Amino acid sequence: MIKNFISLIAIICILYSCEIKKQECDLIIHHATIYTVDSGFSIKEAIAIKDGKIIETGSNETILKKYISGEIQDLTGKFIYPGFIDAHCHFYGYGKGLQEVDLVGTKSFDEVIDRVENYIVQNDLAPKPSITKEINWIIGRGWDQNDWEVKEFPDKRKLDSIFPNTPVLLTRVDGHAALVNQKALDIAGFTTKTKISGGEVEIKNGKLTGVLIDNAEDSLKKCIAKPSFNQIKNALLNAQENCLAYGITTVDDAGLDKTIVDAIDKLQKENELHMRVYAMLTPNDNNISYYLAKGKYKTDKLNVCSFKFYGDGALGSRGACLCHEYADKPNWKGFLLSDISYFEKFASLMNDKGFQMNTHCIGDSAAKVILSIYKKYCASSENKRWRIEHAQVILKDNFKDFSKNIIPSVQSTHATSDMYWAAERLGNDRVKYAYAYKDLLNAAGLVALGTDFPVEDINPFKTFYAAVARKDSKGYPEGGFQMENALSREQTLKGMTIWAAYSNFEENEKGSLEKNKWADFVVTDNDLMKCKEEHILQTQVMQTYIGGKLVYKK
Repeated sequence: MIKNFISLIAIICILYSCEIKKQECDLIIHHATIYTVDSGFSIKEAIAIKDGKIIETGSNETILKKYISGEIQDLTGKFIYPGFIDAHCHFYGYGKGLQEVDLVGTKSFDEVIDRVENYIVQNDLAPKPSITKEINWIIGRGWDQNDWEVKEFPDKRKLDSIFPNTPVLLTRVDGHAALVNQKALDIAGFTTKTKISGGEVEIKNGKLTGVLIDNAEDSLKKCIAKPSFNQIKNALLNAQENCLAYGITTVDDAGLDKTIVDAIDKLQKENELHMRVYAMLTPNDNNISYYLAKGKYKTDKLNVCSFKFYGDGALGSRGACLCHEYADKPNWKGFLLSDISYFEKFASLMNDKGFQMNTHCIGDSAAKVILSIYKKYCASSENKRWRIEHAQVILKDNFKDFSKNIIPSVQSTHATSDMYWAAERLGNDRVKYAYAYKDLLNAAGLVALGTDFPVEDINPFKTFYAAVARKDSKGYPEGGFQMENALSREQTLKGMTIWAAYSNFEENEKGSLEKNKWADFVVTDNDLMKCKEEHILQTQVMQTYIGGKLVYKK
């Protein structure tokens, strides 16, 4: 009897020891409010992470009983979301711009000149005799004539008088127009007789003004020396630093050359660049010949599966291609940047080679043309997920052409940046079908949200606020801009996470906090789902994690 009793006690002890044996993991976070953004939009309290991936989310009791770790964090009062995915930005370009003259927010052309001159003094860039044949350019970006009292393009006369021997390139905030001086025009060989398809070399009173639109600007930029690897590296790492501070863990870089893609891959593999990158390739000869022969390229941090095409220009510089003339410029409709045959040719190539086609469309005519081409290849059930980047002005009859196979990739802050003058460009009737994010969501079933930085601010909380409140950062206008197209908070968070991941073919690895997905997440001090609307912009990122690794801490 005693022997049997002892045996029973032994069995109970063994069973108990098995029950309390905990699984080891690398990180446990508990007592947080965790928005998983899973299919049920469930909210959890704790999360366990191992080898860079999520092994479980659940209640505090469940996770703390089941797992053990050398690193356990109590994040009481903090809020966790999947790492923000910026579905359309210019990550490398932004980093490069940090090394150039910042012209964002200038209120006059005189202020533009002042910033350029101050930049030269602060960086000791006064012209010096060069022992090499390399030409040193003064480069800046960010001016917007719509923010000035005189809302007209500037001309080059002041630049010519101050910088007669140094080429100057000052790009408009949207990247679709630039002002250059005569020295830059001479280097490029531009004269009053220069004609560039898909672009404009502006002439007034028989003279060049120095304003270049779209392809004309791109043509001139070919005269600027290519950056060194160290310059590229510095740009990428500088951009990463600012992105991580805002909880951005994946960037969709809209238009990259192979040289930059290779640098990104190298720095990621050397663990210097933590940021995950979905790279849209620029369709230049080098990229086309290499990638269409080699095929798509994918690592844990880099996804090269798409090409970025430009249908038209921007609304602010009147390069957007409209079906009817601009309300504030008679007999002008903008223009496509390439012939329709060009887009048809490359749509066929993208289809044959299995690449995603992503096309910049601002105007309703550009969107109509590209949607018509897309439908030829996306009408079937094939999983192409071709994207319309910006989808800014859409004909009423074209909304139905969007779907989970033809995805709208939009930037909510464009609405709140353009709302002051958009009706002047489009007229009161046509503007109702512009920045129509809710209509696009209803048609497609999802929207991928980005910022287009550096065209707009890098801050994803401005994206969130503009989508939900349809106001600028000062709370204007009262009641919101065209509120019928506001998104709910849940829809907005999905657009910045799981829907953006879907648009990248990455929804099985990121975009929500679920088992076996990468532990990419952001910790904030504010509940975006429940806080007062005016408090959204006050949100602070406390920590950012990529692959379970802390990459930013406030």
